[in-house]
Amino acid sequence: MANKVETKLIDPIYQSLQKERYVTLATIDHETGAPNVSALSWVYAPDDSRILAAVDNRSRIVENLRQHPAAVMNIIVNQSTYSISGNAHIRKEKLEDVPLKLAQIELVVSEVRDVMFYGSKISMEPAYEKTYDERAAAKLDEQVLEAMKKAQP
Repeated sequence: MANKVETKLIDPIYQSLQKERYVTLATIDHETGAPNVSALSWVYAPDDSRILAAVDNRSRIVENLRQHPAAVMNIIVNQSTYSISGNAHIRKEKLEDVPLKLAQIELVVSEVRDVMFYGSKISMEPAYEKTYDERAAAKLDEQVLEAMKKAQP
């Protein structure tokens, strides 16, 4: 039986995107036309139909989205793996009140699919550690999240 396709973020995904989270973002490479996958952690869902992300404004993601807006975000949550498709664009070239030059990307959700293979579940979600000063990392993470929230329309 085929999995149900949603047109908005389901609640467990939305709730998990209220704080920093490990996700991957697939875009179409602007030079090769091939898929390009990047790992991100500065993500935030202001509502159930959009996901914001902050990336270095020199990131390949930025030029990829300028050329081809189609994107897919992958997230592991709720004991499963979800594919979130839509069109993405550069919402802000530089987030204010952040010491890094970060662009803000907005992914407008068009489709959410549970893509976990049949008869299985995720027993442990991915975890990561910052490899630089913990206090500096926490401060930067807070600055980025606040800047993304403040940049809302």
